[in-house]
Amino acid sequence: MAEPDSTLFVVNNIWMLVATLLVFIMHLGFAALTRSKNTVNILFKNVSIISIGLLTYAVIGFSLMYPGEAYKGGVFGFAGFWIGTDAAGLTAAYNPGYTYWTDFLFQGMFAATAATIISGAVAERVKLGSFLLFATLYVALIYPIVGMWHWGGGFLNAWGFYDFAGSTIVHGVGGWGALAGVLVIGPRLGKYGKRNKPLLGHNLPLATIGAFLLWFGWYGFNGGSVLSADPGKVSLVFVTTSLGAAAGVAGAGLLTNFMQHKPDLTMVLNGALAGLVGITASADIVTPAEAVLIGLIAGAVVVPAVLGLERLRLDDPVGAISVHLVSGVWGTLAAGLFGDGTSFWKQLGGVALVGGFCFSTSFALFWVIKKTIGIRVSPDEEREGLDYAEHGMRAYGDL
Repeated sequence: MAEPDSTLFVVNNIWMLVATLLVFIMHLGFAALTRSKNTVNILFKNVSIISIGLLTYAVIGFSLMYPGEAYKGGVFGFAGFWIGTDAAGLTAAYNPGYTYWTDFLFQGMFAATAATIISGAVAERVKLGSFLLFATLYVALIYPIVGMWHWGGGFLNAWGFYDFAGSTIVHGVGGWGALAGVLVIGPRLGKYGKRNKPLLGHNLPLATIGAFLLWFGWYGFNGGSVLSADPGKVSLVFVTTSLGAAAGVAGAGLLTNFMQHKPDLTMVLNGALAGLVGITASADIVTPAEAVLIGLIAGAVVVPAVLGLERLRLDDPVGAISVHLVSGVWGTLAAGLFGDGTSFWKQLGGVALVGGFCFSTSFALFWVIKKTIGIRVSPDEEREGLDYAEHGMRAYGDL
């Protein structure tokens, strides 16, 4: 019979691998929100981002994000190119509860998520090669540097900033990049004239399936962030995550019905995701009742956020900025208002520092790409659709 410690190690490792698979499947949930003529393009980008995320995280990202004890409390550190550990693969970068390889893979899935958020915001008009270049640099450098500040033991962690599973460190990082991209690339053709014209996604059933896949994967996103199979903590996180999402649906649904006098499916789906993003920073430290309040506010806030961006003529086809940035900011601040994580002011300071760094660097990257190799497809290609212009194929055959 295995020793208790050995058994616990195996159980922890299995749960972390299951959580990794759940986070992996989330990427499919981001892929069903564009018009039909751009479906192949968004699917291609999402597949590519998984590849970019894992490869760059193996080459440089993991060592930037977890550089070791020598860089505790710092701003930057680097443990060297490529991944590797002892022959048995048992020495984890910062957590002895499971293997080094599991640690790398779980964290690598998070890295890819940040770029996927940006992909949706600039969809339907960005050049494929230009976006993939941006995503490579952003995931390889920007995300792991910010991740090191908190999860890698850097200065935000030492300061007392708290973000359990990434309302800011993942969703905020992606959201700030999305905002920068939308500002640099501009709106889609025909979106804004004398009046704002809705350019709706082509398939609401697929969008709904995508939202359910994201909700499903979030149990690995948040549940895995316990970093063990501790039954009490994992169960609590499952409950708060579920209640946050459910309350997000209620918040968005009630407010939309009040404002528009008709229930809006797309807003309800955004509300569910907003509730999930909002609860992600504090899922392990709040009570179920507090989780409901956090999710309810997140779902309600996403409605005026979407409408406000429309009035500002900031074209975000999938609502990435509203869901991931706005709700991520709220969720991070909520961790300072509820539970016993940290103070509101430390949370606000952390949001400002991460936001300033991510927005400025992503804006600079997009701007340089725009001025060098170009960032936007031609008007004719945009009208025809990126599926045919960039890939020479259609998502649905001759339809």
